[in-house]
Amino acid sequence: MTFRPLHDRVLVKRVEEESKTKGGIIIPDTAKEKPQEGEVIAVGSGTIKDDGNVRPLDVKAGDRILFGKWSGTEVTVEGQELLIMKESDILGIVG
Repeated sequence: MTFRPLHDRVLVKRVEEESKTKGGIIIPDTAKEKPQEGEVIAVGSGTIKDDGNVRPLDVKAGDRILFGKWSGTEVTVEGQELLIMKESDILGIVG
């Protein structure tokens, strides 16, 4: 199965954070917060403007992004836990 987001939606895979601190302390899974950084897996065709034209999205598959703590909706696609969110939920592109 393939998944293609519609319009201004973006499919994102969270990037896992380190499980150790710089000092070598191992952080258990129960104490970790979900990361707010991810990799774009797929993007929709773009935003439909008032005049009917489509504005392409600023992000593309493969981009590493930052997003808000409560952004997106968790979905499972092909056994992977992913997020689907609107482009406006993305704070910026890393790197």
